[in-house]
Amino acid sequence: MYLNKIFNIEFPIFQGGMAQVATGSFAADVSNAGAMGIIGTGAMNAEMLNAEIDAVRAKTERPFGINLMMMNPDVERMADVIAGSGASLVTTGAGNPGKYIELWKSKGIKVFPVVSSVALAKRLESMGADGMIAEGCESGGHIGEITTMVLVPQIADAVSVPVVAAGGIACGRQIAAAEILGATGIQVGTVLLASEECPIHQNYKDAVIKAKDRSTIVTGRNSGAPVRVIKNPMAQEYLEHEKAGADLMELEKYTLGALRRAVRDGDIKRGSLMAGQASALVKEVKPLRSIFEQMMREYEDCKNEFCK
Repeated sequence: MYLNKIFNIEFPIFQGGMAQVATGSFAADVSNAGAMGIIGTGAMNAEMLNAEIDAVRAKTERPFGINLMMMNPDVERMADVIAGSGASLVTTGAGNPGKYIELWKSKGIKVFPVVSSVALAKRLESMGADGMIAEGCESGGHIGEITTMVLVPQIADAVSVPVVAAGGIACGRQIAAAEILGATGIQVGTVLLASEECPIHQNYKDAVIKAKDRSTIVTGRNSGAPVRVIKNPMAQEYLEHEKAGADLMELEKYTLGALRRAVRDGDIKRGSLMAGQASALVKEVKPLRSIFEQMMREYEDCKNEFCK
């Protein structure tokens, strides 16, 4: 894998831009641990993003990135803030970043959109994107419909830019598999929820560690906005009402502020515990550096085993 060489980082690993979780301080911790830390702008506005950029710069001199959701109502100002941020990378989701790619690239920022289909990847490559993050539906939070195993090789075959595999990755064997499928690196989120540095409540971390293979469910499919979370009373009630035909206004009472309740308050019953299927592979809370080193050791061991 060579993603690390593109960005002058130690490990070929991006940290996912998880809303409410990927603060500037956490992104700096990830960068200091050898991967690419990324600020998750989520529901931020331009002023809030500026503050998080200051937090990164105060804590690290290593490369960092910013994730921007294109549906953000302050997207115009956010795009300008990113252009002047000194970031090495911008990742995007929930929309088309084509309007801003030239601006960001003129500032030396590489653009890697998160994509869940071949058509979108090809379109964004034609607009100048430097790489793609092919994210399968195993991931936590907002998801597409195609699995990582199927999506990554199709996108790798369809574009000539580097492809980063994301969704369901938490160990070195999966990194080796991603490389075989055509990826130049990986993006991880769920496994980092159980890091010592992650700013989420301990209850949230415990829920990730306790998760098993069937512990996550997907809400919002009927509304066209599927979200993968760890199963809890709030999510189960949401699904029951969704299946019964409840409208978006009625369903919103379950999700409004739910992620913050999980992250800040540790409410594991009424909060939205966004996490991917890889949570079943996470067994303990460890320092970020230990997580990355273990994944890369497993990756090297796997390669050596198959190269015998």
